[in-house]
Amino acid sequence: MKQIHVQLGQEEILCQSGISLLELSRERQRPGASPIMMAKVNGKLRELPFQLDEDCSVEFLDMEHPDGYRVYRRTVYYLFIRSAHEVLGRQIQIKIRHSIGHGSYCEIWRRKEEEQADCQPWITEKEVADIRSRMWEIVHNNEPIIKKVYPLEEAMDLFEEAGMDAKARLFRYRRFSTVNLYEFGEEKDYFYGFMLPESGSIQFFDLIPYKEGVILLMPEKESPHRVPAFAPSEKLFQVFQQSKAWSRILEVEDVGALNDSIAKGTIQELIHVSEALHAKRIANIAEEIKRRSNRIKLVLIAGPSSSGKTTFARKLSIQLRAEGMRPHMISVDNYFVDRDKTPLDQYGKPDFESLEAIDTAQFNEDIVRLMKGETVGIPYYNFKTGKRDDRSNVFSMGPRDILVVEGIHGLNEKLSEMIPRDSKFKIYISALTLINIDDHNRIPTTDGRLLRRMVRDNLYRGASAATTISMWPSVRRGEESNIFPFQEEADVMFNSAHIYELAVLKQYAEPLLFDIGRYEPEYGEARRLIKFLDYFLGVSSEMVPNNSIIREFIGGSVYEI
Repeated sequence: MKQIHVQLGQEEILCQSGISLLELSRERQRPGASPIMMAKVNGKLRELPFQLDEDCSVEFLDMEHPDGYRVYRRTVYYLFIRSAHEVLGRQIQIKIRHSIGHGSYCEIWRRKEEEQADCQPWITEKEVADIRSRMWEIVHNNEPIIKKVYPLEEAMDLFEEAGMDAKARLFRYRRFSTVNLYEFGEEKDYFYGFMLPESGSIQFFDLIPYKEGVILLMPEKESPHRVPAFAPSEKLFQVFQQSKAWSRILEVEDVGALNDSIAKGTIQELIHVSEALHAKRIANIAEEIKRRSNRIKLVLIAGPSSSGKTTFARKLSIQLRAEGMRPHMISVDNYFVDRDKTPLDQYGKPDFESLEAIDTAQFNEDIVRLMKGETVGIPYYNFKTGKRDDRSNVFSMGPRDILVVEGIHGLNEKLSEMIPRDSKFKIYISALTLINIDDHNRIPTTDGRLLRRMVRDNLYRGASAATTISMWPSVRRGEESNIFPFQEEADVMFNSAHIYELAVLKQYAEPLLFDIGRYEPEYGEARRLIKFLDYFLGVSSEMVPNNSIIREFIGGSVYEI
């Protein structure tokens, strides 16, 4: 039997040709360590059934690695889908909706009463318990999950017969003649990404009823051996529900339906309606502020990176003017401490996203003086010199004036602790994905924001896609610490995502991603995003209105200074 040399980190070992990554991983798995999910072979992602037949380097990826974690989550989704079908029957429709409170919200659609024409999401507690029990039974049986190549037409027929219309629509725009499907018992399905080879590899999950559906709980990357307790985010959930309603108004709930609109030439109307829904929501927020204007003098806008805070603040200010108010926009960034006083993070690098990077004492003093009617000059932070330069923005507030403050710490009471709570109106803004690839493949909100930031950083800062991708984990850590814990403190939430935006961002992001070389550390993530964008037909940026939030990222906004 031929032997091959396998480089594992600093160690080189001899293996029999044909050994699978699964066999090798069992030899290398350390007791108590994060479980191995997949591997890179010569830098290319491979599933564990992949066989090694020549000299190569292997890097195992566990659950703490983003790619490994995606494999685990995807496999648990598949386990849930199969179990739900086996418990409730094939006539149901299963929809993996979105993340919420460290879990994934899923719905099961069916007719509650025979006379009802439309399907509705609903499930009983007993049915949830039965599905959970079936999931654990399949795990204990350690059943195989097998990948097979199907001709595209055959796969489309299979999903049409199964009533999986979203998958059939998606495949109409596939550029390849074959497709990889997974078989798990009697269940056949398509997933965007890799899968574990056997159900016994799933050791940690839970399933609980919530609202009209269920919450599928899984470990977090950092704690792979523990399922966290569910922490409801009621306000965020309502925003997702509103976004679902918007998708139904637009008659676009998945990528295939979006591509249908593009192919049929109705995308311009869809863009106009999507923008109108944004405008209506912003107008409603302005009306709510106006109703409370006898008390509210400070509007605080916060959200994660690339959520469109700046454009939203400007659009809200225009609506406030239409309500007879006089808004003054202030960016918290102008209150950065001098760069040499910026605190350091755990890696010894400047932590610009921590609250201590802001001169909160000066911010509070200036806001309090303005609210007392005094004349105050707002500072300007020079990002080139790393210092505050001047106070050229000088004004005072009258009875109709209101401050509109934008910054990532806006929801944290410590930022504005000297201002009474009833004088403040807090808004949380984020780009929460409106559509999924299909019913079983969700689009993470973070992917949309990463693509927004990648395009914007290249356009306005000349940064490469590799630079943006390399910085993204640090950005996400800052969001987890400084933004997400405070999101339920908001008086209102606004979803800045547009249903059409990924089809527009595609033409800007793809060239940047293709520019990342195969030996760069960001290559794997670039290829994942390229594959993701390949699901979308492109839309010309000329169709995007010049006052759209999307213009903040692709350029051409009327709000640019």
